[in-house]
Amino acid sequence: MTRLFAAVALIASFWTTAAPAIEIQAVTSPAGRSAWLTEEHSIPFVAIDVVFTGGASLDPDQRAGAVSLMTALLTEGAGDYDAQGFAAALEALAGRISFEAGRDSVRMSIRALTENRDAVIDLAILALTDAHFSQQSLDRVRAQHIAGLEREAQDPNSIAQRVYAELGYAGHPYAVPTDGTPDTVAALTVDDILAAHRAALTSDLAYVGAAGDITAAELGAIVDRLLGDLPASNTPLPEYRRFDAGPGVTVVAHPGTQSVIQFGLPGLHWDDDDFMPAFLMNEIFGGGGFGSRLMKEIRERRGLTYGIYTSLASYRFGDSYVGRFSTANESVGEAIDLVRQQFEWLAEGGITQEDLERAQTYLTGAYPLRFDGNESIARILASMQFQHYDIDYVNVRNDLVRAVTLEDVQRVARRLSHPHQLRFVVVGEPEGLDETE
Repeated sequence: MTRLFAAVALIASFWTTAAPAIEIQAVTSPAGRSAWLTEEHSIPFVAIDVVFTGGASLDPDQRAGAVSLMTALLTEGAGDYDAQGFAAALEALAGRISFEAGRDSVRMSIRALTENRDAVIDLAILALTDAHFSQQSLDRVRAQHIAGLEREAQDPNSIAQRVYAELGYAGHPYAVPTDGTPDTVAALTVDDILAAHRAALTSDLAYVGAAGDITAAELGAIVDRLLGDLPASNTPLPEYRRFDAGPGVTVVAHPGTQSVIQFGLPGLHWDDDDFMPAFLMNEIFGGGGFGSRLMKEIRERRGLTYGIYTSLASYRFGDSYVGRFSTANESVGEAIDLVRQQFEWLAEGGITQEDLERAQTYLTGAYPLRFDGNESIARILASMQFQHYDIDYVNVRNDLVRAVTLEDVQRVARRLSHPHQLRFVVVGEPEGLDETE
């Protein structure tokens, strides 16, 4: 996402060796709504993020992509402004308002200079509550979305991700692409967009984070202005679902000299007591770039791929322990066997104390770099609330990382790593596979 403001209030000074705590205020608006704030008055700039719970997971059956398309239309004309007029008004204020739809949420981001803040907020309120959703705008933006979806439909990485989700979350909203399909998006009407707006942008399931040149009283008033005219939620949220594809290899034919392989197992949720040990385990095993076990064994030692990674895909309504890599078609069978072997290594206690300490040093040192300005801080504060973290989490997080023991990591490795339960999705023209489904 392009940044309009180079001058942001850095907080790196908070993270010296002494590392004083970051001050996060819990704000209650006059109407009783909550928000979190980090004040920084040295630069006349403010960032505000709002996370609305639900996102694309609220799309009805056969209406996949409705929330995503609705989100893209919010700034395509609102109030007395058409699309060009809205963009020009925002540019004249040197402000930015953006919306992004995800699997679990819709995020609104507001960036403004202090002197223009109220005027930018006024435009944000128009986008939230008085977007036009005209047929002309719908047709134009929908055509753009369909073109992108048609390109994705030919991309092997996107195909692997889609099939993996279909296998692991059958019957759940996670089985459907966040942005829909060309067919579902083509069928969306203005009424569908209005319904998506009512379902996805609700006042009672919103989390607000702010950072910069703003006081708690000012933020409280702004929160009420932003959310006060939005409806309460009336669409049930999805049930939680663990990834449950079961073991095996699924091949999707796709031309090319290489195959994309996505693989995974059930994961765990971010509020699980074992999440921090699992996070460290993954950093060592597949999440740590060139230093990870999988990169060393499959790239460096065998030269079978340019890169391989794993991640704890822990979402609001589901989880998976997932990885992906590409390899030459003739190497697919060998590479899959090696991945299984590495999961056996993991389950059998292969991680050492040295591995753990190296990961702890890296993770505790890198964490402060996430807080590189008001924009980043506002996003983090809203996300922390969405994930139900305590307000002081940022100040204890590194202590939690350091507290993880080798016994913790090996316990969670045994819990998560089941080599013979791995599901592989292979997109390409693979050779040397022993089993397919």
